[in-house]
Amino acid sequence: MKISIDFILKGYIKVNKKISINGWVQTKRITKFGISFISIYDGTCFKTFQVIIKNNLKNYKKLLNLTTGCSVNITGLLVFSLGNKQNYELKATNVKVIGWIKNPNLYPITPKYHSKEYLREIAHLRPRTNLISAISRIRHTLAYAIHKFFNKNGFFWISTPLITFIDTEGYSKMFKITTFNFKKIPYNNLGNVEFKKDFFGKKSFLTVSGQLTGEAYASSLSKIYTFGPIFRAENSNTNKHLSEFWMIEPEIAFASLQDIINLSEKLLKYIFKIIINKRINDLYYLNKKNNIKNINLLIKFIFSKFEQFEYNEIIKILLKYNIKFKNPIKWGQDISTEHEQFLCEKYFKKPIVIKNYPKNIKAFYMRINNDYKTVSNMDILFPGIGEIIGGSQREERLNILDKRINEMKLIKKKYWWYRDLRKYGTVPHSGFGLGFERILNYITGIKNIRDVIPFPRTPNISNF
Repeated sequence: MKISIDFILKGYIKVNKKISINGWVQTKRITKFGISFISIYDGTCFKTFQVIIKNNLKNYKKLLNLTTGCSVNITGLLVFSLGNKQNYELKATNVKVIGWIKNPNLYPITPKYHSKEYLREIAHLRPRTNLISAISRIRHTLAYAIHKFFNKNGFFWISTPLITFIDTEGYSKMFKITTFNFKKIPYNNLGNVEFKKDFFGKKSFLTVSGQLTGEAYASSLSKIYTFGPIFRAENSNTNKHLSEFWMIEPEIAFASLQDIINLSEKLLKYIFKIIINKRINDLYYLNKKNNIKNINLLIKFIFSKFEQFEYNEIIKILLKYNIKFKNPIKWGQDISTEHEQFLCEKYFKKPIVIKNYPKNIKAFYMRINNDYKTVSNMDILFPGIGEIIGGSQREERLNILDKRINEMKLIKKKYWWYRDLRKYGTVPHSGFGLGFERILNYITGIKNIRDVIPFPRTPNISNF
């Protein structure tokens, strides 16, 4: 019976039992006494598993040529380990080499340290490192925890489209989709591209958000969420930006801004608990490897409460320290990265919620407050990350929504179906977006967002 290493190390298999494992060689140690030790991993957990091979095996001499990365199938007797570095080990009775490493000296992944920058260049092989495999297991568990949370709380998952004709934010840079032959693009008499002849019959893009289509289903199912990839064509090479990334977007009918602030706090605490419970070994490794204390940060957050501040309050705080900033702050402008860092890392020294921003710097769909200067929205800022959640109460009043569309010089007819949601049984509703990779950055302590997604997509990088 083939058993996973994780299953063995958790003590689920009785000792003195014959078992079989599959995996890859991480290290090998040869002794002078006809006994060698190989360390095997199979990716199911952070730890490796020690296998003892003796020179009475038929292919023992050939096995001495095993190198890091070789894949093997090993059958043997599970026993308690005599050493103090592991609880169990396997006395091999048969070792079958499934895949040798050709030209071991050229193999890009070795037991030595590799920089994150180097690993990005070989993204197809970097999952074989402890760093990326640990991140990958945490990523899986995080996705599982998010689905579990929403399912337990009565939400329905909706797969919103990746191809769209409208810009959710109203000002985003979007990737265009076309099947045109670039050598034979059709133009009309005015010199404009005839998109009617394209595959979808009009300009089409990769979506920047599933929110608007999610609202359509929230208007029927009451509580929904989306969880999928979105795309932004920003020419940015910072450690916080990707061109393709994943977003969680819940939407709730009959809900206010405060309802989604409460929901976001509940969600974050829930997923942090699961990560600590399920992936503590991976977290310990990442904490030690990156010299950080993220486990303590997660625990502290679980037992704390969100502190909420009005945009006006935050601006007053920032104005007191304006001399410290490269970009001086003033009322009516958005809060930049340096301001976020100051607030979370120096002033408050914890996550905070900022709400009710000026309407002129926010999207058209956010509900206008009674002052007609601000909107009912919120941003959640985390130390070291900045904005991790952005949300709002949506504008459910058709006449005011139309006014906002006109103010932002959007084409009203493109939003005909979105306006229909306000025509037919409109209700107050609210939602937010949680960046999946950004919350992974916070959980793992990894600073560059390119290291927490399997194959990063950024300007000039679309390999693999």
